[in-house]
Amino acid sequence: MNNWNAITIETDNQLQRCLAVRREVFIEEQQVPEDLEIDDYDRIGSAAGHVLLSAGDEDAAAGRFTPYKDGAAKMQRVAVRAAYRGRGVGRLLMEALETAARRAGYRSAVLDSQCQAEGFYQSLGYRTVPGEPFYDACILHVRMVKDWADADSH
Repeated sequence: MNNWNAITIETDNQLQRCLAVRREVFIEEQQVPEDLEIDDYDRIGSAAGHVLLSAGDEDAAAGRFTPYKDGAAKMQRVAVRAAYRGRGVGRLLMEALETAARRAGYRSAVLDSQCQAEGFYQSLGYRTVPGEPFYDACILHVRMVKDWADADSH
């Protein structure tokens, strides 16, 4: 496996690299309208934290977290480019996002998982909140949570 580097975004150039990964996965591949994918959190200085996973000059995955309620970080826009799926890259990205969110003072995480990815997030310690699946950007999702106090830290 490649020697992956998780970059916590600090510059606009790094942010643009994140957005390029997300554009490829969500807008081009999954047909999510750009105005639903890119928002006010996608700028330097917003309340969001962004993470890019790369190896050398290859950007493989990107995601972000935003403030939620009760000290939780909302994990969002978790995207792994097609060529890197099935290689543990998503797990590495989520670990990097959780680490960055913990460093930023968050105590737990919440996310809205596409239904097809629910098992992946369960394998990372997230649990599905009871309730009906719902549509976001015309894709069926479920709400999931993870309390880091309960999760074993490495």
